[in-house]
Amino acid sequence: MNDIALINPPAAEDGTLFLSVEHAIDLVRRKGVITCLRGIAQAIRADFLRWPEFDKSARVAAHSAQGVIELMPVADGERYSFKYVNGHPYNHRLGLPTVMAFGVLAEVATGRPLLLSELTLTTALRTAAMSAVAAQALARPGSRVMALIGNGAQSEFQALAFQALLGIEALRVYDVDEQATDKLMVNLQGSGLRITRCASTAEAVQGADIVTTVTADKLHATILTADMIAPGMHINAVGGDCPGKTELAAGVLTAGRVFVEYPPQTRIEGDIQQMPADFAVTELWQVLAGQQPGRLAADDITVFDSVGFALEDYSALRYMHAAALELGLGERIALVPEMEDPKDLMGLLRAPATPCWDMRRTTGSPLAFRAAEAS
Repeated sequence: MNDIALINPPAAEDGTLFLSVEHAIDLVRRKGVITCLRGIAQAIRADFLRWPEFDKSARVAAHSAQGVIELMPVADGERYSFKYVNGHPYNHRLGLPTVMAFGVLAEVATGRPLLLSELTLTTALRTAAMSAVAAQALARPGSRVMALIGNGAQSEFQALAFQALLGIEALRVYDVDEQATDKLMVNLQGSGLRITRCASTAEAVQGADIVTTVTADKLHATILTADMIAPGMHINAVGGDCPGKTELAAGVLTAGRVFVEYPPQTRIEGDIQQMPADFAVTELWQVLAGQQPGRLAADDITVFDSVGFALEDYSALRYMHAAALELGLGERIALVPEMEDPKDLMGLLRAPATPCWDMRRTTGSPLAFRAAEAS
């Protein structure tokens, strides 16, 4: 199947396609990380070029002292998607990822769920792909050196995306957690990237064309200050993605032009939350569509204040759906009941001679639920 990232697969005939963590891992291994990054980036670009066609809203968030849980919906005329995602920066102490997610892709015409998928691994792919799409539009042509501040779960994906889609050849890396950097160095062995381990953010950004910040602490942190940036830099600010969490000093934001995904969300969650409500920003989709300029000169400083928007998850879900169908991966599950009479929901609880809802037809496994026999 060619160009699977740019199609909406046909609706499933039987049940909902379920992509577990194991299925997603198998899919990415078989396609290859770089192929998946390229495919998701292609889907994101195509969907951003259709920006006015989507029904958009800022995500709905439930905050606590420990972190945040969010729902991220978006839809066009054919497909609806949402992502459930959390952000709990201290989860690693419990042996849990700081970010965990799953998502649904559904048919607008009927509401039928077509895909239920893990989105923890996929979110890392889509976030890196989104960063690369933005940098392709905003970074200085010929950028070859990137500073990577924050070497946690998403860092390797960012590095590989920028290598594959922008031609980054060298990484200058730093994290306050030395073990995180150890892990990155191991995971990127054999990538072809020249990696320099640095002792501070200030050291890491020296000579960098692109600076990516992807830290996890839910704090008004100051990872990057104005004195660290140089003319021509592109700053890919990924970690500031909820109220009360920032990475860039205000002076960095005023030193250049700032580009965002969806202003109503970014003004609440992004680094620009610390700026006045009328602080000028440019929507990235307008740059991709040629409606607004991106970089104006080689010595411009550009900032992508990335918080992650639901449309990117829509793009990732439809890519994963198409790839799963192409590879024959996933399993069919009865996420919603199938009934001879759609008005007779109570009929599911009767005890017929033969099951009226037979999961064997879609999963190949024995019926998982049987109504209690009438007394």
